Amino acid sequence: MTEITSQQVLRSLEAVNLPDGKPLAFSGLVSDIFVTDGKIYFSLTVPGGDAKAFEPVRQAAAKAAEAIPGAKQAFVTLTADKPASDQKPRPSEPPKKPEQPAKPDIPGIGSIIAVASGKGGVGKSTTSVNLALGLAAEGLKVGLLDADIYGPSIPRLFGLSGRPMQGPGRTIMPMEKFGLKVMSIGFLVDEGTAVIWRGPMVQSALMQMLREVAWGELDVLVVDMPPGTGDAQLTMAQQVPLAGSVVVSTPQDLALIDARKAIAMFNKVSVPVLGIVENMSTFICPDCGATHNIFGHGGAKDEAEKIGVPFLGEVPLAINIREKSDAGTPVVVDEPDGPHAAAYRSIAKAVLEGLNARTRTAPSIVFD
Repeated sequence: MTEITSQQVLRSLEAVNLPDGKPLAFSGLVSDIFVTDGKIYFSLTVPGGDAKAFEPVRQAAAKAAEAIPGAKQAFVTLTADKPASDQKPRPSEPPKKPEQPAKPDIPGIGSIIAVASGKGGVGKSTTSVNLALGLAAEGLKVGLLDADIYGPSIPRLFGLSGRPMQGPGRTIMPMEKFGLKVMSIGFLVDEGTAVIWRGPMVQSALMQMLREVAWGELDVLVVDMPPGTGDAQLTMAQQVPLAGSVVVSTPQDLALIDARKAIAMFNKVSVPVLGIVENMSTFICPDCGATHNIFGHGGAKDEAEKIGVPFLGEVPLAINIREKSDAGTPVVVDEPDGPHAAAYRSIAKAVLEGLNARTRTAPSIVFD
């Protein structure tokens, strides 16, 4: 099947009119058109403060794009550029701190937990998967969202492939495995396809995987965050109703430097840090039984004590964790009575205790 082109998308928008009656296709507001496997993504850059007035245009644009032969679904986001104010505060008045936007709850989801790291390669996704399974083992209804747009790992870690089915309206049905509901951009884009998106497109995809997925009733949604503290991470932290965050690090100083940045980001946007996990903590030689601290040991625990956040536990560097992950059968499922599954379940219990200790309701997504 021939791939849909950007020109086809623009032609489909000729019948969509702006609030002033002009055709959308010739307005210069359409940008970042990206098409893969019948899925169409693009942005509409609208004047600041006019986002609500352009919402009908967004919906009409999505409908027009989906009418293109071969189109499966259109994801359209509104991007508003707000001009800087020319007004300066009077000398006698201190500058006002901008108010945090309200975040109403996402219907059906009790708590949302972000699993983050300051850098890649520390085992964040493996921790996310086994944490979610550990929470499910506590009797909770759990979902898992892979928010790493550029490097989605969850499909491989769960051994899942194929495309999600479309639900009622414009919703997408999440995949299900091991009792969890799972969603990832990896289900919508082929594994070998490079996702080359700018910030607004990433934000749109993240919001739609939360807003337009039929999650149903969940006690907890675990979000596998992208590594680092960039635009995607800030979008999730500022606009998603996070009840708390879990930061994953290895013991060595280099990883802990970046873990501190992730913790600082969550503190800056008022997201509680539920604790730190030390991954790849020790290595026990399967042949001789000797213990080797390849990346050091205890660094994450010391850091947690230093900054005053809970230490959730440590997970060893183990061959079978890697093998089970690569095979799509996480260790908590494949070896539920083993020591490594016990480590993840202990971390899950500590996270659950941290959630239960907090009485505030998790905030939610706001769309302008």
